[in-house]
Amino acid sequence: MRLLLVRHGESEHARLGLVAGERGCPGLTPRGRTQARALRQRLIDQQLRVDTLLSSPVPRARETARILRPALHPAGAAVAVDRNLGEPDPGEGDGLTTDQFVARYGTLDPQVAPDRPRCRGGESWNAFLARVRDTTTSLPTRFPDQTVLAVTHAGFIVWFFLGLFAVPPSADRARLDPAFASLTEWEFDETQRNWRLISFNDTAHLQTDTGISSD
Repeated sequence: MRLLLVRHGESEHARLGLVAGERGCPGLTPRGRTQARALRQRLIDQQLRVDTLLSSPVPRARETARILRPALHPAGAAVAVDRNLGEPDPGEGDGLTTDQFVARYGTLDPQVAPDRPRCRGGESWNAFLARVRDTTTSLPTRFPDQTVLAVTHAGFIVWFFLGLFAVPPSADRARLDPAFASLTEWEFDETQRNWRLISFNDTAHLQTDTGISSD
């Protein structure tokens, strides 16, 4: 199995400073759509066969996936929403600004209280990490011998990486920060039953785009 993890394009929630999950995300900025179109053109130019296109349910990821859809082969395949690809669910705080969220729910160090959601209906840090781990196991079973393109978020991409390399969480470690509309490629070896990292944060299609960082 070949897995292409794509971070969504630049998003309005980052520009506006929102805590934005499935309900509160306003989608991509115009620049984010341009970034997604640049990635689509790269996939077309490389004549890359993509058997399955998955997307996080969050609007910024789904919009990115819709832009990439014409690059799929066979053409016209639908975008399949996969809830496992989302960031931690912000619960009832979805759609608040960061300042509003902190004022209402306070701050929470996930290393101190990893099983506690930040607000009602939210997802705890350990629940998120377990979901990412489960996805690393389930994808090869669900899509054997396929090339899968999955549009997701920075946090998912980073913890997919750290989890497979068994890197423990630490506030002191160096930071991984995949860019908007970047490609991270993995390959699953059916014989060895393990993953191999091919590339991380590939932005060759965005050479003229400086990007900004946010989930």
